Amino acid sequence: MTLAEKAYVSLRKDIVEGCFAPESPLRLADLSERYGMGFSPLREALNRLQAERLVTAESLRGFRVSAQSLAEFEDALQARLLIETEALRQSMAKGDDAWEASVVAALYALRLQTRRQGGDVDELKLRHHTFHRALLAACGSDWLLDFFERLYAATERYRIPALLSAGPQKRDIDAEHGAIADAVLARDTPRAEALLRDHYLRTAEAIRSGMAPA
Repeated sequence: MTLAEKAYVSLRKDIVEGCFAPESPLRLADLSERYGMGFSPLREALNRLQAERLVTAESLRGFRVSAQSLAEFEDALQARLLIETEALRQSMAKGDDAWEASVVAALYALRLQTRRQGGDVDELKLRHHTFHRALLAACGSDWLLDFFERLYAATERYRIPALLSAGPQKRDIDAEHGAIADAVLARDTPRAEALLRDHYLRTAEAIRSGMAPA
């Protein structure tokens, strides 16, 4: 990766995972010290993140982490449901044997990491993302996949801190993922869509609870 790409990946990960508070300033001098790189790649990364709505820029005030609100989350959620159900329909209509194998492999890898005691949390997040992307990978539309990536990040920055504050959830998420994969591989489009929507809406309920005033 280029320096600009490394800066983008590192900054994006830290913003999504809540290392920077919403609306906190992103000063180039501080970022340069944190990531050990110059202003130019960091500025390029910040401009990319602004295009993804994870960062805002104000004249004479520089860059800030985008604000968070329940209304913004609901907007991102509805957009995500719209994009992913359409991408899933197209993926199931066009997917071949290799695509089916990639879904099975992604689910298997996710389950292995989920069941590891004291496993690497970053690896779990990566495999979770890989599974959800695998479901849509055969849709044939780079635009849909690009929107998936942006909306995944937009909702993930709510999911991680809100679920932690909401406490343990009485859900078998492994079973939910398995049921989605089974419906997808059976090419049962209505059931696959319904299960995917339910999966996200259950998570949304936990996020709403986590964001509610104490």
